[in-house]
Amino acid sequence: MEKDLKPNKVYFFDTTLRDGQQTTGVDFSVEDKVKMSNALDDLGIDYIEGGWPGSNPTDDSFFQSPKKFKSSNLVAFGMTRRPTASASNDPGLNNLINTNVKHICIVGKSSSYQVEKALGISKSDNLKMIGESISYIKSKGIEAMYDAEHFFDGYKSDPQFAIDCLLEAFNNNARWIVLCDTNGGTLPSEVESIVKDVVKKIPGERLGIHAHNDTENAVANSLIAVNSGVRQVQGTINGLGERCGNANLVSVIPSIVLKTNFDTSVPEGNLNLLKKTSLLLDEILNRQPNSQQPYVGENAFSHKGGLHVSAINKDPKTYEHIDPKTVGNTRKIVISDQSGRSNITSLLNTVGINPDDHKDKLDFLLQKVKEHEFKGYAFDQALASFEILARKTLFGIPDFFELVRFKVIDDRRWNAKGELVTESEATVRIVVNNEEFMNVEVGNGPVNALDKALRKSLMSFYPSLEDLELTDFKVRILSSEKGTDAIVRVIIETKDKSGAIWTTVGVSTNIIDASYNALRESLIYKLIKSS
Repeated sequence: MEKDLKPNKVYFFDTTLRDGQQTTGVDFSVEDKVKMSNALDDLGIDYIEGGWPGSNPTDDSFFQSPKKFKSSNLVAFGMTRRPTASASNDPGLNNLINTNVKHICIVGKSSSYQVEKALGISKSDNLKMIGESISYIKSKGIEAMYDAEHFFDGYKSDPQFAIDCLLEAFNNNARWIVLCDTNGGTLPSEVESIVKDVVKKIPGERLGIHAHNDTENAVANSLIAVNSGVRQVQGTINGLGERCGNANLVSVIPSIVLKTNFDTSVPEGNLNLLKKTSLLLDEILNRQPNSQQPYVGENAFSHKGGLHVSAINKDPKTYEHIDPKTVGNTRKIVISDQSGRSNITSLLNTVGINPDDHKDKLDFLLQKVKEHEFKGYAFDQALASFEILARKTLFGIPDFFELVRFKVIDDRRWNAKGELVTESEATVRIVVNNEEFMNVEVGNGPVNALDKALRKSLMSFYPSLEDLELTDFKVRILSSEKGTDAIVRVIIETKDKSGAIWTTVGVSTNIIDASYNALRESLIYKLIKSS
């Protein structure tokens, strides 16, 4: 084994499917685990911890189906033998071995406080449990890893025993001995000092770090541990995990690959899969992606201040630490009441309008944007509405239709089945090509009914509207001090069969009116793009 050790290589160990599953509200299916593990394999992760065989039916089923990874190694997780059983007769250890995986990670105590309080056994018995369990796994031709649970806390209170636990695993030929900050309370300066002491006794290329994020230091602790000598980093995608989560590999991986001289199994070219992998996990969990997440968040490379945008247009390095494309992300220029001429110029280029053709009107457009933002519009969340405003201001748009009147009625009643239901009915009168049309539609809510009635009137003139689908609807109160008389902002997200997605905004003191404004702009945007 020693000849395979590479002192300058950092190995990535993903525990999203095991430690991440301990997150409140997270419950992966077998299919979820297959999807996620395949994405991690594509990324180039060295070790994928698939779960704890024997602890639940899902993990049992996942390990029963064969895994054919291109580069990753599947790891089964468990614990040291029980105090009352020998290693060869321990059901838990044998469950792991019977999965036929080639890599097993077992957790054991490394804190004298935890041994005495949680396990109620002697220190010597704990050491025997570690050594005999590792030795038994190794005797089966399996690579053994030891997660030293509560290591940093244990080291602070009883450093000799904590080190003895590591040495027990090391002397029984564990490939990896992982230093765990289980409670997540250790600070980077402490991690650095303790790791530097550990590597005097155990080679760094046999050590790993498993940091929890209870003080928002899991990524920092992981990076400083690597810098201090360890060569395996355990963590999860998006920092998933119990309590405050684990070290976020979406931040750790590019930081090591792009900003250090360490070798890894993840080539720089694979980093463009990071955002895709992050979004896949959010999709599986039905969670809203964290727009502020470093590297992959929607706003990770967004620029709002006019001075910033001006500098970015000259050289992106002025306000970006890497090229967004490297991690599969994109630059985003935000329009707001803090915008300058540079923001307008950049956004016009983004939506396909050449600002050089309208230099005399750019200041007027900027003023329009700021006036709308003052009223409550948010163009940084609704680029399609910005494009419509820009087109109107700079060169005009066609009069596709004109609203004469709309009326929406909600009816809450008992139906024939004795069920309490609420139905919405919308009446819309519009003018198209100098002809007036009226339609009435019933929908699941006032906005749905309004959308159906409006499109029913327009479809014969504009058949491209038929394939539209409202995919998101958000309402925010902008003046809460006014109570029910407050101004509201409505954001609508729409997509069509081509896969195109766009967002529009409406503002009013009336939520239905604000919804209509956002809905109308959504339809106009589609008609502009179809023209």
